[in-house]
This record gives sequence, C-alpha cells and structure tokens, in this order.
Amino acid sequence: MTGPGEQPTSRTVTDALALTPTEPQLFDLAFTAVTQPCPWPKAYGGDMVAQAAAAAARSVTDGKTMHSMHSYFMRPVDIGAEIRYEVELLRDGRGYSTRQVRGIQNGKVAYVCLAGFAAGEPGGTHAVRPPTDVPSPDELPSSAAYLAGEEPGNGSTMTAESRAYWSGGRSFDMRHVPGPVYLRVEGEQVPHQAIWIRPFDALRPVEGLTDAQRDLAALAYACDYTILEPVLRTLGLPWAQPGLVTASLDHAMWFHRPPTGAFDGWLLYAQEAVAADDGRGTGLGRFFTATDHLATVVQEGMIRSGQGT
Repeated sequence: MTGPGEQPTSRTVTDALALTPTEPQLFDLAFTAVTQPCPWPKAYGGDMVAQAAAAAARSVTDGKTMHSMHSYFMRPVDIGAEIRYEVELLRDGRGYSTRQVRGIQNGKVAYVCLAGFAAGEPGGTHAVRPPTDVPSPDELPSSAAYLAGEEPGNGSTMTAESRAYWSGGRSFDMRHVPGPVYLRVEGEQVPHQAIWIRPFDALRPVEGLTDAQRDLAALAYACDYTILEPVLRTLGLPWAQPGLVTASLDHAMWFHRPPTGAFDGWLLYAQEAVAADDGRGTGLGRFFTATDHLATVVQEGMIRSGQGT
C-alpha cells in the first residue's frame, strides 16, 4: 500500500501478475504468485482472477487470445502469501483452446476457473454503446480527494490503513458517478453507477506476458474492486458500514475486443445491480474505451449487512 508522502503507483497490479514457473504436481503447468497487501482479513479476489488469467495465458503459445473466464472462489486466501496455480490443458483446437486453472494454498484448492481462448475470424460487428450522460473524470474527485478530510472511526469501520488503500493503494485512480460508497452512499440509492478508471502511472512490463496479455489480466484485476458496489448502493450499505461482510462467490468475464492500449487513458466501467436476496448480490459491469466495448463482467457475492436484514 502507498505510505505517507509516497506517490500512488500501479506497481501493485504488475507485482501481482509476476508468476514464477514451478514443477506441476497435478496438471500440465504450474506457477506461483504472491497476493498483494490489503487492509482486510483476506486477500483481494482480483489477485486470484488476474493471476489465473496470466497463468492460463502463459500456457497458450499459438497466438490465441482469451475470450472468457469463469471462476469460483472457494476459500479465503492469505495476504502477502504464495499461491500455486496448476494449469490443465483441456483442449487445443485450430480455433479455440480451453484451460482449467486451480489456485492452491495451504494444501487446499481456494480458487478454480475455466478460461477460453480464440484465434479470431472474420464476422459481423456489434457493440453496446457507453452511457452518454456521465460527467468527465476531470469533473469528479479522486478517491484520495474524497477521503482527504475524513477521519477513521466516527461510526465507520474505516482505519488509516483502509483510507490509504482506497486512496492510492489499488493501482488505479477511480472516480465514482454518482459518488463513492466508502463511508456513506453518496448520491441516490439507485441500482447503478459508473466509475472512471486508469492506472496511477504506466503499467510496467511483466515477464512472460505480452503487453496485450498484461492489459487483459490488469482489466481482470481491476474489475473485482467495485463490481458489488451497485448492489451495496441500492441496499444503502457503504463499505465502512459496521458489521458488513462481503466475499466474492463466483465471477464471469468476457473479453469482446483486444484491450491493447486500453490503459493509455481513462476507461469507463458502467455497472448495475442485477439482484440481491438471501445474503447474496449479483452485479454486472461493462468496460468501455472512448470507442469500444471491451469486456463484460458478472459477479455474485455474499453480502452480510450486520443489520439483521
């Protein structure tokens, strides 16, 4: 996390994507990676999604690109600790390839995903258009600016560490519309929101990945930070609500177009709450550049409000 006086950096995400090849014990290939610091009891779920995406990508050597991945989170993962990714080469065809990845820590499977890769071919084109009524990022406060005058406590669970993490410890500058949900639900209690997102500085090269593979994995990394927020917003639950407990359950992501160069500027992440009931909520999100719909995300998470509701 960024310390006092330090400039925010995007190094967190590229550090997360640094994989070390190791001898496989279960399947065809294996890598180890380290989860990144965060001020919660368990590691950030995006670590697993992005690291698994990177591990799967490194197993595909014929130029195909990832078009989708489908994940389940089964156990919490330790922070700042090594996790082992075992990759099974399920299929390699001319047009498509499929991989299974298992994330293992402390001798138990904590995460599993299936990932699909496509060679690409000529076909028709269609893309959802981004919303047009969203203020520009220059008109919106950064997380750091929003939290600058807020002190830990005061009826919230925010600590100095979580404030620093939200402000500059997550690799990306994120600007909310209608407003953040860190300490309170700013703006209307509606089932949708949008977030402008870009790295604090240029993404660094990652050994073993092309820039396109790195950018795709970075998109997978960033998507998990806020995908449940439209559900929290419509329920009136800020992140710092006393008693609130959330956890990612399952996650699906489709990559419609190559994200190469996507992080050279701002991306718009448009999100909506699909459902909330029985202690679970489902969020849907779409990533847009100025001209393209890059990816779609759907995630279900556990949401325990701590309010007996």
